[in-house]
Order: sequence, then structure tokens, then C-alpha cells
Amino acid sequence: MVVLATKLYVKGEARERALDSLRSQVDNTIGELDVESSLGIRDDDFPSVTISGPDATAARNALAEEWGELTPHREAGGTYVGTLARWDDDGFTLDVGFGETVRVPAENLGLGPGDATQIRQRFGLVQHLPLRYTIAEDEEGNEMASLAEVEQDRLYEWTRGTGRLNVNSATRAEVRATVNRAGHAQDIVTVERLGLLEQSVVCKEGTDPPGLLSAVGEYLPAELLCVVP
Repeated sequence: MVVLATKLYVKGEARERALDSLRSQVDNTIGELDVESSLGIRDDDFPSVTISGPDATAARNALAEEWGELTPHREAGGTYVGTLARWDDDGFTLDVGFGETVRVPAENLGLGPGDATQIRQRFGLVQHLPLRYTIAEDEEGNEMASLAEVEQDRLYEWTRGTGRLNVNSATRAEVRATVNRAGHAQDIVTVERLGLLEQSVVCKEGTDPPGLLSAVGEYLPAELLCVVP
């Protein structure tokens, strides 16, 4: 079984659409392998995929590579993934599944000046966004978490681009349709999937991310945050 590091937190018809989208994407990832799979949603809203067959190991690895995998077994020196559950000025709290959370203090984010709330706004980190972190131990053997260097690099790259609008609570197809409905299809490069329900609208050169937010915000019952280069 693979527990995917993306959360299904919407309800009603939106939940059914998201589940259909996830099922399709799982099939696209492992459909050509010799396996049988079953998709379920756990009580903590994280999806799990049960896999059997000759290519089961390859399928599990492919899904873990595509979505990230949650595990209750974490060791010092390892890199893992969780979703952004809460934040305050002093740090981020990541939901890592299995009824557990991991706290990343502001000083361990590695994303420049400001408190954690300011950093979240500056980098457009919407709630439930999957984030990679590393585990270390202090001299007393206590677990310490830091944002992974690969994650820091990704987020800094966002600020060097043409601007982004990050969105939660919507699938990639829903965000694309919303941008089209608002008449701004010509103003974006693509909609990049960050998680099942977390997307990043990549702006074209000359597109103003706050202006795009204003234009599409009325159509999306979601959290929207800009990344301004």
C-alpha cells in the first residue's frame, strides 16, 4: 500500500470530481504495469493505493515518485513530505498522516528574512500544499525538522520567474476552466499541478499576478496567493 502525500479535503460533488481526477491520474501512472490496484481515502483524508501483481514494487515506486509517499517511519537524515496544515509567526506545522504532525520552526525554513507567516505569503504557500522536509537530531537526541534544500530551491525558483497564482481546493482541470472562463487563457503559460487540489498558475511575461487573482478569484471558492517576482 502507498499513502499518497496529497489531501482530499473538499466535500460533496467537488470531492467526487477530485476522486475521479485522482483515479485517472493513478491509472495514467501505473496503467501500463502488470498490477491490480484499489484506491481508497483514509479517515485522515489522505488517499491510499493498494497494489498487487508482478510489477507491484515498480508501481509503488512510480506513485511515490509522482505524488510523494507518507510514512510513519522517519529517521534522521531522511527527506520526507507532508502537507501544510497550520502556520504562525514561529513556524509551519505539516500534516504527515497517521495522526501525526511535524513542526518546522521559522529559523529552519531557509527562505530568507521574515517570520513564518510573512514567508508563507511571499512564496504563495496555500494551505495543504505538499512540502518536503528533512529530519535531524540535536545533541540530546530530539527530532528536528527543516525544509528540505530541494524544496527551498523550488520555492526560490518561483520568485525568479514571471509570477504565479497559487490555488487550493480545486483540481488542475477546474483551475484551467476557471482561467478560461475569466477570459485570461492568453495571459498564462500553464497550470502546474502541485498536489491533487493545489495548483500553480504560471503567468506569462507581463501578466500581473495580483490582477489575475482579482479576475479569477470570484469564480473560485479557494485560497489564492500570488508569487510576485
